[in-house]
Amino acid sequence: MAIIPTERIRNVALVGHAGSGKTSLAEAVLARAGAVARAGKVDDGTSVLDTEPESVKRRQSLSLTLAPFEWTATDGNTYKVNLLDTPGSIDFAADVDAALSVADLAVFVVSAVEGVEPQTEVWWRAAAAAGLPRMVFVSKEDKERADFHSVVDQLRAAFGNGIAPLELPLGEAATLHGVADVLHEEAYEYEPGGTHHSEPLPADVADEEHALHDAVVEEIVSGDDEQLERYLSGDTPSVAELERTLAHEVLECVEFPVLLGSATTGVGVDRLADFICELGPSPAHRPTSVMAGGESHPVAADATGKPLAYVFKTLTDPYVGQLSLFKVLSGTVRTDDRLVNSTSGTEERLHALLAVRGKEQSPIADVVAGDLAAVAKLAATHTGDTLAPKGSPVKVEPPARRTPQYGVAIVPHTQADDDKLGSALARLRTDDPSLWVDRVEETGQTVLRGLGDTHVTVAIERLARKFGVNVDTEPVRVAYRETVSGHAEAEGKLKKQSGGHGQFAVVNLRVAPLDRGAGFEFVDAIVGGTIPRNYLPAVQAGIDDTMTKGGVHGFPVVDVKVECYDGKYHSVDSSDMAFKTAAALGFKEAMAKAGVVVLEPISLLTVTVPAALQGDVMGDITTRRGRVQGSSTTEHGEQEITAMVPAGELTRYAIDLRSMTGGRGQFTVQHDHYDVLPTHLVEAAKKSLPQQH
Repeated sequence: MAIIPTERIRNVALVGHAGSGKTSLAEAVLARAGAVARAGKVDDGTSVLDTEPESVKRRQSLSLTLAPFEWTATDGNTYKVNLLDTPGSIDFAADVDAALSVADLAVFVVSAVEGVEPQTEVWWRAAAAAGLPRMVFVSKEDKERADFHSVVDQLRAAFGNGIAPLELPLGEAATLHGVADVLHEEAYEYEPGGTHHSEPLPADVADEEHALHDAVVEEIVSGDDEQLERYLSGDTPSVAELERTLAHEVLECVEFPVLLGSATTGVGVDRLADFICELGPSPAHRPTSVMAGGESHPVAADATGKPLAYVFKTLTDPYVGQLSLFKVLSGTVRTDDRLVNSTSGTEERLHALLAVRGKEQSPIADVVAGDLAAVAKLAATHTGDTLAPKGSPVKVEPPARRTPQYGVAIVPHTQADDDKLGSALARLRTDDPSLWVDRVEETGQTVLRGLGDTHVTVAIERLARKFGVNVDTEPVRVAYRETVSGHAEAEGKLKKQSGGHGQFAVVNLRVAPLDRGAGFEFVDAIVGGTIPRNYLPAVQAGIDDTMTKGGVHGFPVVDVKVECYDGKYHSVDSSDMAFKTAAALGFKEAMAKAGVVVLEPISLLTVTVPAALQGDVMGDITTRRGRVQGSSTTEHGEQEITAMVPAGELTRYAIDLRSMTGGRGQFTVQHDHYDVLPTHLVEAAKKSLPQQH
């Protein structure tokens, strides 16, 4: 590709619910632009963008993909468009966050058949919160049951004012043959191959088109005082003037153009590219905020400025190793430039700059401000890092990390897998920082956590394919604990004689419960030297060890006070080991006498759902032994429910809530406290103990 100036670069995220047709649309645009020989198909695995086996297998996008192309628009200028094709599933939301962080325009792809779906609403709010300009493309207009007018009504109901249809379909479903241009008031008939020619408006849409034209013109001029005054005086602005005003209003996020078409037939695809170039903002219109000295500063996308780049995605490539996708925020980045990672302080040399389209890569020498590209083999740079000139440690704030909602315990399949597991998980997390890996000491499990079950399953498949590490999975064990419920005394005695020095120790202990969360308190109440002082650390160590390994039921012991008040020793046969063993025996006996209760972790659950689903969610929380603390209305009119729920009841909540709410429910969960597990559930809890117990 030739170097295109910043003013004619367009960074566009294709966003929408899974199955809305984003990747098919991207393929159609690439083919229409001549960037690929023909449009690939998701369903038959020939997609240029969805090439990973996990995506091909599921016939859906599972990761962000970059797809640049050049386009000569109707204004005669050549533009470079960097399409960022994103996943539609909430399981891969981190890649959508990454795309939105570097895009200057979000094109929301909405199916003409399914309409506005849950994830469309979620991503729209995310884009609105980021102040990102938006446009809508109603896809699948050639499919049975396509209904453009219904979709427009849904868009207005979901997103309010500013929805501005710029096209109407000519025909629909099997009869789709073109579009009516609302601003120019012309019909565009499409030929095979995606080209079109203009004709007068058909009689069956003329009246509707004229009415919509007047409404859209009034909507556009209402945002410009001068044009509004002219319009009210009877002087209608020209189409060129309207488009300039509309472009400004798109930038200001007050108008959201709606287009339509079909990736399969090519109807409307070329016009989408035209509108992206002519109405969409360039990076020069949207300065990036960077942090310096604790303060935020805007940085303009100026190709003559100091080079500054932001890494928004990291990939593991089988041929070049680590590949970092980046956006140049300022200046021009050139091959062999040296920039400093503002997070690690490491100087990085940009050896190999690459233009990337799907899995295709080609070397380039320069990347101007506002453009997207890739660089290979950065030693200490990861997703979310900023590369700045030496002596200018400014940073871009990356998107907030999403908290994993679902986890499985992973067990290496073989010893060879175990040897490689740690490094493979680290590399997997470099590719996808939204994955978390926890080593839970209380349960002895390594837990892989992600945003949903599909996210975790795909991560395990990639672990095997990319890094050659195979693992088995098992449910995540709940970190139960136990404590005493009363007071008791007991004697621990060890007396062995087998020739030579024997082993002798007697320890008298009292146990009592402490407040929840108080931990462990050891009291030395020995008087008269019945146990020499040098053996008391061994007594405490024996109790500590028993508490860690498990009490009466086998769970770690907490919240207990132990008083050592008496004992006996032998000048020859006593030892640290003898007193440690005697203390362990006495502690277990004292616990059994005092009575033991099992404690379960209780989580603070916060669920956000549409108001109509509040009752269902609250009822479900009750069946999980949860206690609803309250509810409130959010700024979007949804209900936010807070509840205390046992952690053991939430292991599959990410899956269950999604099913219960059709994907419209969101939740967060965090540990709050421990509480007594009902006695009838204790035996079931003990089944979760590791085999060695």
